[in-house]
Amino acid sequence: MKIFSQLSCHQNGGSGFTLAEVLISLGIGSLLFGGALAGYIQSATRAEWTSYNLAGHSMAMQHAEMARAAKWDTQVQVDELVASNFPQTVEALDVPVWGTNTAYATNTITISTISSSPPVKMIQVATVWAFRSRGLFTNLTITYRSPDQ
Repeated sequence: MKIFSQLSCHQNGGSGFTLAEVLISLGIGSLLFGGALAGYIQSATRAEWTSYNLAGHSMAMQHAEMARAAKWDTQVQVDELVASNFPQTVEALDVPVWGTNTAYATNTITISTISSSPPVKMIQVATVWAFRSRGLFTNLTITYRSPDQ
């Protein structure tokens, strides 16, 4: 009988949690879990945006190198470094694809004459791509070139 009276005493003695304490602890736990989940989602989104940005930069550099490889020799009057040789293109970004989520970028090459003596041209490549519904982003590459380089 002594054991029964001890159990009875603990049940009525208030050694458990009240409903308010349980609700407050659940609220705090939910806030912590929600914060961790939001941090994970933000981190994944930024990593995905970074991959798009790197792919856009790589594409801009690739087109800049194509323009730099054009023949331009003032001694034999050959100038293939003109904007008409590099039309605007739309290409798929080099990012992982799952199903139909292929991302495309528009590449525009602008070539300007900076100086005639000495001859110098500016090659500007703009690669424009969209990321989800957050708008358009542009990777811009500018380089200068003289003949026979």
